[in-house]
Formats: sequence, structure tokens, C-alpha cells
Amino acid sequence: MSEVFNLALFQQTIRAATPVILAALGCLMTQHVNITNIGIDGMMLIGAFFAVLGSFMCGSWAMGLLFAIILGVALGLFYYLLVIKFSSDEFIIGVALNLFAAGLTTFLLRTLPLFATGGKLASGSFKSPGIDPLPVIHIPLIKDIPILGELLSGYSLLVYVSWALILLCWYFIYRTPWGFHLRAAGEHPEALEASGKSPSRMKLSASVLCGILSCVAGAHLSLGYVTMFTENMTNSRGYVAFACVIFGRGNPPRVFLAALLFGFIDALGMNMQTYIPSDLTAMAPYLVTVVMMVAVVLWDRHKKARKAQVTAAKL
Repeated sequence: MSEVFNLALFQQTIRAATPVILAALGCLMTQHVNITNIGIDGMMLIGAFFAVLGSFMCGSWAMGLLFAIILGVALGLFYYLLVIKFSSDEFIIGVALNLFAAGLTTFLLRTLPLFATGGKLASGSFKSPGIDPLPVIHIPLIKDIPILGELLSGYSLLVYVSWALILLCWYFIYRTPWGFHLRAAGEHPEALEASGKSPSRMKLSASVLCGILSCVAGAHLSLGYVTMFTENMTNSRGYVAFACVIFGRGNPPRVFLAALLFGFIDALGMNMQTYIPSDLTAMAPYLVTVVMMVAVVLWDRHKKARKAQVTAAKL
């Protein structure tokens, strides 16, 4: 059992959970303004591709991250324009975005001359020494502490950014006027408009933030996790991020814990491949995601039934 439950398991948990955390933070922004964005997986995939493209072209991880952020802004605006301005069905647009991202990244990977001369690893993937990965951060003092230093230090930059964003998102959503307006845009848009604030503008800002964070999550996958790009490398993590938001009720710390659960099951499955067929271990994180969603539905039904009983007792 020491080969399965060891320090490396928890290190891998943190690495696997990070892209889900970042994407889920973006998703909860749109969730609070009453937009159901299931196009996160496509945004992550595009972010992963253009992060590698920017890093390889410019020889800088910062440029790769900047490429991902720019694409995130564009995708957020695109989603807002179609869903809010043109009143398109958000589910159809989300599915279309996911399909478009898979097709676009595959097409560009196979046709751009830049990748053909840069060291294509195999059909459907690209890896090159010219890709500059995200920097690894070693925390002073903590890195020298036995066990704790190995657990908390030595991860890529975006791991620590995701931890900081959990606290920042919670503070802005629940402790600032901007967060109050954001939630009001989804819960009581008429009251927000009567106060002189624009619900549409809040939905625009939430959509853009969702695009940025989702593409940054993809950048972590390709520059901080494996330092390469592979077709469909998100592997449905965008849907998992959406499930984490539903399970965590849009509350950043709860969403963080749900993402950690996914990362733990994913890491545990990789460690168990010696004893269990890889097909079963690969399925485990997504099975847990389904269980999470079922638990949310059952809990909601229980709360509604209990509320109805209390109301009937009062009558």
C-alpha cells in the first residue's frame, strides 16, 4: 500500500486538481449571473493550444500565458455576444464551442508549418525543447521543512495562483459591492437595474472572466502539467469543473474541495494502474463526478420535501 498511498500521491493530487480549480472559478462567475456555460472544455482546449503556440514561437512562458489570456477574452466576448445579446441557447452554444475547439486545434496542429518543423512527437501531439514551461516555484523556508516542504513547495506558478484566486474570488463575490452586483445580476436583475446598475454589463464581465480563467486552466495543462499539446488533452475536465461548481454551490472554497476530490481520485487511479486495469482507473474520476451530481440532486429533493413538510405543518 505504500506504493499507492505516499507523498507523491498528494503531490499529483494538487497538480491534477489545478486546471479544474481554475476552470471552475471561471464557471462559477457565469453561474452567479445565471449563465450556464458548458463550453468551458472548449475554452480550456483553445487556451492549452495557444499557450504552447505562444511559448514555442516567442520562447517565453509569459508570452504563452498572454496568448491564452487574449484568447480567453475573445472567447468570453464571443459567448456573451451570442448568449446574452443574441439570446441564443446557452447549451447549444456551449456544445458548439466545444466541438469547434476540438476541430480548430486539431486542424491547426496538423497544418501549421511551424509545428511540422518544430519536432512533432507523434500524430496528434506536439512536443519540443523550444516550448518554455511555466516556472517552478520553491517557497523560501517552507521548502526546507521535511514532508511539508515537499507537499507545498516545488509546483508550477499557476498552482499557487489558483490557491490565491480561491481566496480572492470568495472575497470579491461575498464581501465587495462588485460581488453583490454580480450575484444580483443573476438572482434579481430587475432590482439591480432599478438601482442604476446594468445586469448586462455584469454578465459581460463574468463571461470575460470565465473565458480568461478557462484558457489559463488550459495553459496550465500544456505548459505546467505536461509541457506539450495533445489533441483533446482536456479530457472533459471542463465538464468536471462545471460539476464541481454545482456541487460546491458556487462557493469558491467548496468548489476547491470538490476539485481536490477529483484530483485525488485521478492521482489514486494512476497509482493503482499496477493492480487494476488502466481503463477502470481512468474512468474513476468521472464516475465520482457523476456521483457528486446525483448527490446534489438528491439533496435538493430532500430540502424541498422538508421545506414542504414545514410549510404544511405551519398551515
